[in-house]
Amino acid sequence: MPVSFSLRGSHSRSEFQFGADLWPAEIDPGQISQVIGNLVVNADQAMPNGGTLYVGCENFRYNANTTPVVPDLPPGDYIRIKIRDEGVGIPEQNLKRVFDPYFTTKPKGNGLGLATTYSIIKNHNGLMTVESQLHVGSTFTVYLPAALHQQMPLEQPRAIPAALSGSGRVLIVDDEESVRTLVHFTLTRLGYQVMTAETALEGVNLYREKFQAGERFDAVILDLTLPGGMGGKEALKKLIEIDPTVNAIVSSGYATDATMSRYQDFGFRGVIAKPYEAAELGKVVHDVIHSDHVNVVSDYPMQAVG
Repeated sequence: MPVSFSLRGSHSRSEFQFGADLWPAEIDPGQISQVIGNLVVNADQAMPNGGTLYVGCENFRYNANTTPVVPDLPPGDYIRIKIRDEGVGIPEQNLKRVFDPYFTTKPKGNGLGLATTYSIIKNHNGLMTVESQLHVGSTFTVYLPAALHQQMPLEQPRAIPAALSGSGRVLIVDDEESVRTLVHFTLTRLGYQVMTAETALEGVNLYREKFQAGERFDAVILDLTLPGGMGGKEALKKLIEIDPTVNAIVSSGYATDATMSRYQDFGFRGVIAKPYEAAELGKVVHDVIHSDHVNVVSDYPMQAVG
């Protein structure tokens, strides 16, 4: 459950309330996990001294007679998810802008976290709204269309894998602030020491600095596409020059890229596709750190032509 996991080790606690006989909905599990995780991270950060996070999920039938009116929500059947915190709240003048790209009140934020979350819900033909009161808290509400009239495939219930805890130093190199925040939040909860970098050059320099200081990173997560002219593959080549046994994990939202399917050919020890699920992220980092292989890749393989 993304909520319980994301609050692991924090000062906050969670309470759940689920309606009976919830309707089915057709969703991308990875993307919706990212949505919930992002909202929980924001809620936890809004409660620096701790508090309670209330999470509810229920069926919601919306029509012309429903009150109160939900602007921009077409009539229909929905799964309604509410995430309410007891945090500092959002000033009224900011409420209408919280989902705008690049709007942020965080000193090091780029404002893409909630914008990405909002976009995912819109791509599911849903809606996300927010209500807030200063010094009382905020409530984010997600509406996802129910799939009442679709024949849903029967699936065997599957166990949700527990996220593996671990220890060690991990570096995440990614230009998306929301990704860096979620990875830092997730891995810190699992017991790792985490540092972040926004560009490949920054990541390589940070790795060199820590390596020379005798504080080698046990794993590095490299985004495949990074700004500044140096991507994940080029960054790894420089990291191998610094440390031939570097434990690098390639990351990307483009699952069809050859580097993702043949990551070992390029010198990577592991691979993880975006959006991340907490359990998968924990397993990949754990497995890579505990692998016994030695990195002997000196250059990239020749690509077949024609």
